[in-house]
Amino acid sequence: MRAALRIVLTALFAVFAFAAGALELPAFKDKLFAYPGILSQADNGDFRVVDYDEMRDINGRDEVPERRVDGSYVSLRVNREQRDLVLDTAVGKVRHYAVGKADDASLIVMYLHGQGGSRQQGVNDFTFGGNFNRIKNLVTAAGGLYLVPDFPDFDQGGAKHLAALLHHYAARSPQARIFIACGSMGGSLCWWLGRDRRIAERLGGLMLMGSLWDPGFFDSPAFRLKVPVFLGQGSRDKVFPAERVEAFYREIRQRSAGYPVRMVRFETGGHGTPIRMTDWRETINWMLAAR
Repeated sequence: MRAALRIVLTALFAVFAFAAGALELPAFKDKLFAYPGILSQADNGDFRVVDYDEMRDINGRDEVPERRVDGSYVSLRVNREQRDLVLDTAVGKVRHYAVGKADDASLIVMYLHGQGGSRQQGVNDFTFGGNFNRIKNLVTAAGGLYLVPDFPDFDQGGAKHLAALLHHYAARSPQARIFIACGSMGGSLCWWLGRDRRIAERLGGLMLMGSLWDPGFFDSPAFRLKVPVFLGQGSRDKVFPAERVEAFYREIRQRSAGYPVRMVRFETGGHGTPIRMTDWRETINWMLAAR
C-alpha cells in the first residue's frame, strides 16, 4: 500500500509541477554552449554584453570553419525523430521539418530562417556551431516538438502559412506553449505572428537573433500579453545595427514596467553570430519561468 501510495503521490506531484509552469529544457552539452564570458551587464542581468572571438568561437569550434562543427558538439540520435512533411492548409501547402512529438507535446519551438535560406538551415546539425542540433536535442528531451518550415515570403503571405501550421500543431498539443525563433529577416514574421491573437495567447516567447525591430509590436496582442522577448545581436551587424536593436530593447522596458525582455550583444560579432552563439536552453527556460 505504501509503495502504491508513493507512486500515486509522485505522479500527482509531476502533474501539479507541470501545471505550475515547472517545465524546463533539460541540460544538453551546457558547458560547450555556455556564453564564453560576460563583459558587462545591466538591468539586473537582462542586458548583457558577451565576449565573442571569431578565432575561438568559429575556428576553434569547427572542423571546417562555418561548415562543420567538431563532433563533440552534436548528437545525431535525435534525427530518428525528424520528419520532412507537407501540410495541406487553406492557404496552401506548407513544407516543414518536425522533430519530436507531434501530439501532446510539452512545448512547441519553431525556427524561421532569413532571406535566401530554407527549412534546411534549422535542422542542419553541423553549421552554426551545432546550435541547431542542440535545440533539436533540447526540445525532444523535454517531450516537445521542433518545427522548421518553408514559407513564400516575409510578409502577410508567409505569416498566413505559418499561422496555419501553428494552429494545426497547437490543436494537437493543447497544453503546449509556443516559442518562435527568427533569424535575420525572419524576424518580420515573428512580429507578424505576434499580431495573431490566437497565436499570441499560446506564445511562450519570441526570439530574435540577428534580426530587426518592429514599432508595431506595441499595438500587438503579444505586447499586451507581455510575451517574453529575447534580442540577440552582433555588435558589428551591418544589416540590422545593434544600436537600433538596443534602442528597441530600451523602448520595450520604458513602455511597460517589468516587461520580460532580454538582450545579449555579442561584442565584435557579425550578422550571423547570434544564431551560432545564443544559448537556447537558458533563453527558453527563462521564458518558461516568465510565463
